[in-house]
Amino acid sequence: MREPETAALQCDADGRMRHLLDINGLSREQLDALLQRAQAFAESDADMRAVLAGIAVCTLFFEPSTRTRLSFQRAAQRLGADVLGFEAATSSTTKGETSLDTLKNIEAMGVRGFVVRAREDGAVAALAARVGEGTALVNAGDGRSAHPTQGLLDMLTLRQAKGADFSPLKVAIIGDIRHSRVARSDLHALRLLGAGEIRACGPASLLPNDDTLAGCIVTADADAAVEGADAVMLLRLQRERMEDGLVPSLEGYHRDYGLDVARLRRAAPDAVVLHPGPMNRGVEISDEVADGPQSLVLRQVANGVAVRMAVLEALLAPVSSPTRS
Repeated sequence: MREPETAALQCDADGRMRHLLDINGLSREQLDALLQRAQAFAESDADMRAVLAGIAVCTLFFEPSTRTRLSFQRAAQRLGADVLGFEAATSSTTKGETSLDTLKNIEAMGVRGFVVRAREDGAVAALAARVGEGTALVNAGDGRSAHPTQGLLDMLTLRQAKGADFSPLKVAIIGDIRHSRVARSDLHALRLLGAGEIRACGPASLLPNDDTLAGCIVTADADAAVEGADAVMLLRLQRERMEDGLVPSLEGYHRDYGLDVARLRRAAPDAVVLHPGPMNRGVEISDEVADGPQSLVLRQVANGVAVRMAVLEALLAPVSSPTRS
């Protein structure tokens, strides 16, 4: 479980969100409010550039990213923010500057919103504890701990496909759960939204040995995990975080845990398939499933912009703004 200090950092004394560090620590009401606001953004073509006009947002990424970084930048632009991009490979971090010094220097330039991706567990919360009043941080993924906006966009995508009541849903999460921050955020969100049955599947070497899977049906049989499922959420092998030998071969992994058309037929007829990307085609997912009619992968990407708009608005819009909940 996450440390209690993280939850305390997220909200001020009045219960208003100050940072978004982890879904664990949000209330059901806060989660619902963010999803409802994101849905409104997803449905609207209105000009929202006045919401964050004059507010600077920096995407501070110490790890590579495509979808998360670009969708945060797009979200901030749609809200009218001034967007600063940061790439660790071309920054002073290569000269030994710490991530905290980097953030504090950018904060000194008048930047008040930071979207941070870090390699170390808990790194974003550690930075949030050191920023000034009025500065807000969003965790864009830290180590294997949390990726809250990915969890939010996955829940928004499921809501759009299956409705707001998650209690009837059977959701299978298959793959490298042990190393996945996405899985942890999805699990927190599914529990908070009352998902009826959560199935966790993967080889024993890729399943966590802590309480991450508390309340889940855990199996090493992918066919059993998919059987009758309403949603199948796939995870890529986090090869950059794992030790050698955890998976004997990619071919064997695809045979035993990959989702192809034949395995998907075991799910409910109207089952949907989600994947946070990047996809390893031919490993955890076949081309036919990735590009097939049950795949919501590109809808997840589109929803990422709407979700991140909702988060940035909640954290950074002036309290007097009529758009701020």
